[in-house]
Amino acid sequence: MDILFTSHAEYRVKKRKLTKQEVLDAIKSPDKIIKKHGKYYYQKKLDRGTVEIVTERTEKNINIITIYWL
Repeated sequence: MDILFTSHAEYRVKKRKLTKQEVLDAIKSPDKIIKKHGKYYYQKKLDRGTVEIVTERTEKNINIITIYWL
């Protein structure tokens, strides 16, 4: 399954001073996953705080919608 960044998610990665690899690692190895309203919320504690990544799943992809610090 491919993980795709929307243009908004790419903007948020830069604004939140994250790397794409940190985001991918959080999705592949999250501390917690919450499913609500058809979306998946991946949470991962990093050295700088806890990040949450909001995604939508299709048959072939995980689409990253947005990213923010909790």
